[in-house]
Amino acid sequence: MNLGQKRRHKTVYTPDSRIIRPVYLFKEMIADLLASRELAWRLLVRNIRGQYRQSFLGITWAIVPPALTAAGLSFANNTGILNVGQTDIPYPAYVMLGTVLWQTFLESFNSPQVAIKASRPLLAQVKFPHEAIILTQLGETLFNLVIKLLLVVVLFIVFRVSVSWTIILSPIAIINLMMLGTAIGLLLVPITNLVQDVSRSLEVITLAWFFLTPIAYPIPDNKILNFIVELNPVTPLLVTAREMITTGILSQTFSFVLVSVITWIGLILGWLVYRLAMPYLIERIS
Repeated sequence: MNLGQKRRHKTVYTPDSRIIRPVYLFKEMIADLLASRELAWRLLVRNIRGQYRQSFLGITWAIVPPALTAAGLSFANNTGILNVGQTDIPYPAYVMLGTVLWQTFLESFNSPQVAIKASRPLLAQVKFPHEAIILTQLGETLFNLVIKLLLVVVLFIVFRVSVSWTIILSPIAIINLMMLGTAIGLLLVPITNLVQDVSRSLEVITLAWFFLTPIAYPIPDNKILNFIVELNPVTPLLVTAREMITTGILSQTFSFVLVSVITWIGLILGWLVYRLAMPYLIERIS
């Protein structure tokens, strides 16, 4: 390697924030994202093997939480404790599909926080593209989703639920749902890692969020409840994903497009916040 080549690969460290050179910053972010793919894949394989290697029930642990939630809600609906009303498909299949989609969003929402906690020793000792740990966590979310959807398929067969041809488009809605969760999680990275009370309060917030999302019930007719549910950004993405899989009749098209656009803009902003916050978080971890 000649002297000119060495200069082209020189790394310069300065105390200045990288945000003052946005073009260079975004080029660096994209380069690191591409460079992190192989590491993310290796971490994903390691994590999945480690997660299920010493577990007697193995991947069934990915199915148990949504199955118990759906079973509890179905029992409440059948006994009259919960009056859901008419659904497009048999209620057990309806609530199971909604619960799986919600948990996919929730896992994506928690992925940045979980990734940082799980990778603290690695972050403090090794220099690598930090996007790798986020991609790893999203890979685990996708893996868990595939396992959960197998149970949904079984319920659809048992209750003879027919699917629409629009099911081939449902991955678009599901990916947008995951990206919405990831975007919010990335935007909250500095707060959740620096203020423990915020991290703990998210459990209460997500529980309330669950009941304000049409997972176990159709969108209500009551004007006040309808307004609150419609304001929920998860609503159009989850409802559209469910409708693409089942009826094929989309009731939230405009809201879906609007929230999808906002989601991808928020994802870029969240990535930027995550990128700028990581050096300070690593310093705190060290």
